[in-house]
Amino acid sequence: MSENRNVPKLRFPEFKSVWDLPKLSEKMEIFRGASPRPKSDPLYYGGSIPRVLIEDVSRDGKYTTPKIDYLTEEGAKKSRLLPKGSVILSCSGTRVAIPGILAVDACIHDGWLGFREFIEVENEFLYYLFVKLHERMQGEATTGGVFNNLTTSIIRDLRLGFPSHPEQQKIAEFLTAVDRRIELLQAKKEKLEAYKKGVMQQIFTQKLRFKADDGSDFPDWEEKKLGEVAKFSKGKGISKSDISKDGSQECIRYGELYTEYAEVIDVVISRTELDQSGLVLSQANDVIIPSSGETQLDIARASCVLRSGIALGGDLNIIRSTLNGVFLSFYLNHRRKHQIAKMAQGISVVHLYNSQLQELEIEIPFIDEQNKIAQFLTSLDGSIENLNQQITHTQTWKKGLLQKMFV
Repeated sequence: MSENRNVPKLRFPEFKSVWDLPKLSEKMEIFRGASPRPKSDPLYYGGSIPRVLIEDVSRDGKYTTPKIDYLTEEGAKKSRLLPKGSVILSCSGTRVAIPGILAVDACIHDGWLGFREFIEVENEFLYYLFVKLHERMQGEATTGGVFNNLTTSIIRDLRLGFPSHPEQQKIAEFLTAVDRRIELLQAKKEKLEAYKKGVMQQIFTQKLRFKADDGSDFPDWEEKKLGEVAKFSKGKGISKSDISKDGSQECIRYGELYTEYAEVIDVVISRTELDQSGLVLSQANDVIIPSSGETQLDIARASCVLRSGIALGGDLNIIRSTLNGVFLSFYLNHRRKHQIAKMAQGISVVHLYNSQLQELEIEIPFIDEQNKIAQFLTSLDGSIENLNQQITHTQTWKKGLLQKMFV
């Protein structure tokens, strides 16, 4: 093997030496976890030593905290006890080959592989190496029964690149800083989402009111039926086979309200070549709600279409009014969601009719206050989406680093 293949594409300038390519078993002890006895045996279960269960593979993030499953000292002797900071790798289950780092001293279930007694290997470097090799190791896993299985022998025989210990530390520190950046962005996004949820509760219960530009109070909200302030219609069928990537006509299908859109629709993802004359087209400010779905709560979702001329597919209720459509969508989704859900009828498939929506009791602020509410909530959504894009960009950057910083 040429030396060029033993040097990563991206490297810190102070390191020049070629990486070693040993079998993993030459660098550390690799073993599978254990299940000591049936849980009914009090000699082994019910103690204070935590154990990482196979279900923990569903956890997100770098560190694995065990679920509520504790062993006695005797049980731990029959299992595999590892110290905090140890690297583990899921070897069985629906999400095989996911690495983690123990957040506490813990035993590992037999759905995990453990690693110890390293020869010049940095724990966190090994973790990131496994992250980089995730897809490769999934491909190595054998299929048996319901779950794939990553055997100890497969992992032992992997030839992997290892630089000097100082370079491993530098790589691990750098990638840890990238992970920390992602965690901070995610935490900021979660806080902003929680703030938005709380402030909407205050706004739609009128505990928090906006003021006019001159500082004066807006009039009280009026209570009316939706049918008193809006007209209703239905979209017209656009099947999945009618969708064309290069179609000239933008369109919205009802199922996309569940998967692609929130309260505001500006950018439309689907197109069709169907003749416009046979379609139902939107007017800017239309609010659309599915007329069929799988559950009552799922069907209770509204979106405002900001642009005219968008084809609206079948199974869409269309609400057209002089109200601010963005305000109405937020209001229906967060103040009247459960009332709308109760209106829906059906068992395997539930249906929601315009005649039912017409009877929905709503509270309507003055139009200028509607506009201020809509602008405020849209601005919050913009900030949340900006954070989401930063998270995605950083995650993509990290993925590229993993490919370039390892052999």
